[in-house]
Amino acid sequence: MTNQKHIKKSLELQQKAKKLIPGLSQLLSKRPDMFNPEHWPGYYSKAQGAKVWDLDGNEYLDMSISGIGANILGYAEPAVDNEVIQAITNGVSSSLNCPEEVLLAEKLCEIHPWAEQARFARCGGEAMTVAVRIARAATGKDKIAFCGYHGWHDWYLSANISDTGNLDDHLIPGLSPRGVPRALKGTAIPFPFDDIQALKDVISHHGTELAAIVMEPMRNFSPSAEYWRQVEALASELHIPLIIDEISMGFRICPGGSHLQLGINPDIAVFSKAMANGYAMAAVIGKSKWMDAAQSSFISSTMWTERVGPVAALATIDFYQSNKVHEHLASLGEKIKQGWLDLAAKHQLKIHVSGISALCHFGFEHPEPLKLKALFIEKMLDKNILATNMYYAMYAHQFEHVEQYLQAVDYAFAAIKEAQDNPELLAHITPSTSGFKRLN
Repeated sequence: MTNQKHIKKSLELQQKAKKLIPGLSQLLSKRPDMFNPEHWPGYYSKAQGAKVWDLDGNEYLDMSISGIGANILGYAEPAVDNEVIQAITNGVSSSLNCPEEVLLAEKLCEIHPWAEQARFARCGGEAMTVAVRIARAATGKDKIAFCGYHGWHDWYLSANISDTGNLDDHLIPGLSPRGVPRALKGTAIPFPFDDIQALKDVISHHGTELAAIVMEPMRNFSPSAEYWRQVEALASELHIPLIIDEISMGFRICPGGSHLQLGINPDIAVFSKAMANGYAMAAVIGKSKWMDAAQSSFISSTMWTERVGPVAALATIDFYQSNKVHEHLASLGEKIKQGWLDLAAKHQLKIHVSGISALCHFGFEHPEPLKLKALFIEKMLDKNILATNMYYAMYAHQFEHVEQYLQAVDYAFAAIKEAQDNPELLAHITPSTSGFKRLN
């Protein structure tokens, strides 16, 4: 059984990290308290395929967040790493530009025929900021109407200046706008998903000042084609770009952006995460009428010109297309989702399941769902499986991994049923954290 003694090195390093790194980790979604702070190993020494090894030498099957969705092929995929190693051998940067950025721009525009140009960054949040800057430069307007989660930058967090709950329904609750200039108040206006009247209401109040409509293509469900046609029409009437944030959804349900499968016609689309299988890479692609505005605004960074990112992206996309990765991801996710439902029924647990097959999750219908989540994680660790209430599919996952995982879920759900029937068993459980929380 995994316990504090077996992950001694990770727990010790977490305590050291709390003193040295504000917030412990660079990414909120990888903080141990988001899982189970007393049992989650926290740090890895090696990752290969679908396996992860912690600092104490424990080996786990990773059926959890798969690098928070970045490692879509699996860890240390040779088809990508070998290309990266060759690029490193030849030098990752110089006073000249790498040719791979041109090849990647060409590839992304080939996959997305509506797009004509591309700019690159190295992470999703900054790429979204580039897209918003381009929209503002192109239109000469300041306000952004948005739906969904789009990162940590000032343009987005400014939505919480006027109301600290504005972002609560856009994936992560409790995001603080502290440090964001208050002068940005009112420049980011949220609206709910799949509610065309709500967007029309935003436009009725701010339409002449809007620079763009920014949306994720989907999250837990996909709206109708009619909804998207209306969104596109509104953007067109306002002469502003429709920006689709594909950072989470891109390269999960089809090669390229999910908007291709959903029939959405954007003006700009933003990618990161799965596009380069864990290597730092992000792209903003779009129509020339909007993208040309990047030349009228200062958008420039030395590290956006390094070679590893484009090389990794090209290798990842080639592997993805050659192996029809999306079909395998969908098959895995369908088995996982059905397994959750079947095992919940077996153990008389109430859960709800949502999300696309390649990125799905479940929630406990219980007065203390975060305690049940923490207990689930603890019991899955007993079986040497990294798991949470989310599942990000990787190509490295095989159906025997799914069987192993679901056997462990059976064990975990049995323990949760016992805890539900005997509340004293839940008393000692430290609940998982939900949303942003300061670490002391």
